[in-house]
Amino acid sequence: MTTVEFYFDLSSPWTCVAFHNIQPIIRETGSEIIWKPFLVGGVFNAVNQTVYAARENPDHRKSVHSFRVLKDWAALAGVPMNFPSEHHPVKSVHAMRVCCALEEDQAALHQFATAAFNAYYTDQRNLDDPAVLAAIADEIGMDGAALVARTQDQAVKDRLRANTEEAIARGSYGSPSIFVPFGDGERMYFGNDQLPLVNWAIKQGQESA
Repeated sequence: MTTVEFYFDLSSPWTCVAFHNIQPIIRETGSEIIWKPFLVGGVFNAVNQTVYAARENPDHRKSVHSFRVLKDWAALAGVPMNFPSEHHPVKSVHAMRVCCALEEDQAALHQFATAAFNAYYTDQRNLDDPAVLAAIADEIGMDGAALVARTQDQAVKDRLRANTEEAIARGSYGSPSIFVPFGDGERMYFGNDQLPLVNWAIKQGQESA
């Protein structure tokens, strides 16, 4: 069975779309996916500071076009995209620590991430607010207060840092970064538009196994 690793940050709209779109690929190929929370701001600071310069000129034609294409991809995928909101760009460290607190339980992490994406990109709720994060968790049957309290545990903070550093070491420059075993190594793919390549790489590995 092919194991795909999906490094993600809830603050990325492209990640929201890719999170939705990769799941049918995983099911159809009989693969396994591991959700890996990381802090995309840490990645940008380390290896991709040009992102900040691009944000200073939102009227640049490439930025305008990219935003329109994002909305088109979301519409094609059936993902509500009520974005941007007053909270954009959101600081995601609290949200991603919640995700790291859940990482050992991948089903729970997937459930929370699904709800958090919906909260931010559909309902325009502030993922930088611990009370909002607790409420999202409560709404899906988790103990929100206990989960948010865990974000202050040093082990959870260390895990988020370690995941971020690991992604950088493997070549990541943004979210989502998707790793697929390929030959004797691996391929990294970035973003929603490279998911056809993820699908191809999975099948290449299966054919050569």
